[in-house]
Amino acid sequence: MANRGAAAGKLTVAETFSNLREQGKSAFIPFITAGDPDLATTSKALKILNSCGSDVIEVGVPYSDPLADGPVIQASATRALKKGTTLDSVIEMLKGVTPELSCPIVLFTYYNPILKRGVGNFMSFIKQAGIHGLVVPDLPLEETALLRSEAIMHNIELVLLTTPTTPTDRMKGIAQASEGFLYLVSAVGVTGARSNVNLRVEHLLREIKKVSKL
Repeated sequence: MANRGAAAGKLTVAETFSNLREQGKSAFIPFITAGDPDLATTSKALKILNSCGSDVIEVGVPYSDPLADGPVIQASATRALKKGTTLDSVIEMLKGVTPELSCPIVLFTYYNPILKRGVGNFMSFIKQAGIHGLVVPDLPLEETALLRSEAIMHNIELVLLTTPTTPTDRMKGIAQASEGFLYLVSAVGVTGARSNVNLRVEHLLREIKKVSKL
């Protein structure tokens, strides 16, 4: 990925991964649902995660129909929504805390809130909050053209997803289009704890490394 620059000298997601790769290290990327139990606590948690050595932090925007999320994150999102957490309030919280963080933030949100605001407006909105990356789990590769072009214009790294059942040619297209890092879903179905990992994952990792620039 070309270096598109980082706000206030902060490394981009891609630069973070590049540095870790040079050091032979793996990335520590915790996930937190914004607004559970409240946004003030989320802000404090982000600072703690940052001080504990997080390389990237993924922040989930609570959504009423989180099809890709497992029961733990669904329950967390439900609690946050009951507290009145909205996309706007999450972004305002992040705008206040990102200047205090040394690691980049990747926002996890479904496509409907983006579409409702307008893709260009959304990208400008999150860029102003100091967000570096974006994960949209319910948008297939074929429908990402507008999102990708606006992400490039606003210096947002759009992270795409692939799975163990994704055909090889399609996986290559996803790997080549993804920015920052490639999100390999290790199992079919929703997110959550697993007792084992799909046997194809190790093979997929090798194949992805052959075709990915990340």
